[in-house]
Amino acid sequence: MLTERQKEILKIITEEYIKDAKPVSSSQICEKLKCSSATIRNEMAHLEELGLLEKDHFASGRTPSEEGYKYYVDNLMQPKNMTGEDMLKLQTIFKNNSLALSDTIKKSIEIVSEITNYTTVVLGKSAKDNKLKKVEIIPLEENKILTMVITDKGIVEHKNLYLPNTISLEEVSKTVELINKLIVGTPINEVSEKLEYEIKPIIGKYVKQHEILYNAFYDAFSEISNGNSDIHFVGKTNFLKQPEFSNIDKVKQLLSKFDDVNSIKEEENNGINIYIGKDSEISDDVSVIKTKYNYNGEEGTIAIVGPKRMEYERVVSILDYIKEHIGGNDE
Repeated sequence: MLTERQKEILKIITEEYIKDAKPVSSSQICEKLKCSSATIRNEMAHLEELGLLEKDHFASGRTPSEEGYKYYVDNLMQPKNMTGEDMLKLQTIFKNNSLALSDTIKKSIEIVSEITNYTTVVLGKSAKDNKLKKVEIIPLEENKILTMVITDKGIVEHKNLYLPNTISLEEVSKTVELINKLIVGTPINEVSEKLEYEIKPIIGKYVKQHEILYNAFYDAFSEISNGNSDIHFVGKTNFLKQPEFSNIDKVKQLLSKFDDVNSIKEEENNGINIYIGKDSEISDDVSVIKTKYNYNGEEGTIAIVGPKRMEYERVVSILDYIKEHIGGNDE
């Protein structure tokens, strides 16, 4: 149990360190709390024993530990109103009625990344929640076509197909026509099965080289149905702007984690949830703040990834604002 003075010291150290990325000395706290430096040093030593502060080896001063950040977020952080400038930038997106929901969310996280210098991520619903809207083909050059599998939620899977000379474009068109006629509206994770049992038995009647075409489309559908959520990152390299990520190897390691989209999982809890250090499941050096959105049945997760020295209050207020205004709801 912390005393009020210890709480105030931890709050000052955390907020000063978030702002300046410099260890906080006892003299800085003396000025704010009007206490003797000996008293402050004793209190800081006690907070260090409790595992809430860490001593910086290169400077005289303390920084919050992972547990210190958690204590701050759970007990000391105060709700912060958004600045008029931040609000104005987001309002221009939410009041644009011509944007589809997915575009509104993508554009809003671009703005969040720009104003915070953190990495932002949006995860749409996973592929299994999508239904096939249509299949399209675009002839590119001799023997090469681009196939596009499009879902009702706007996921598009592109695949280049290289066809032998023996297959005509007309046969490819017939195959696509058949697929569009028989399996549009099917949930993506059921499409491969339908191809196997409903398309394969009859495709030979219409298309001579049906094996090659059937296999090509089967692969394309399998890729999209086995895929993870529709995921969109903004500002992956923003970590380079943070002083604690001056080590390029550390940044490379972090970026490789982003390539594994499973590292950013869909949020299951409502509200705004904060995962610090080890709890982030990405790196001990980062924090992740996530929230779920749900508008007219469309669900997904917005996540903001930054250093542990993140402006938690500001990010929470921004995510609150986005949650409240998704879909142009300005009530």
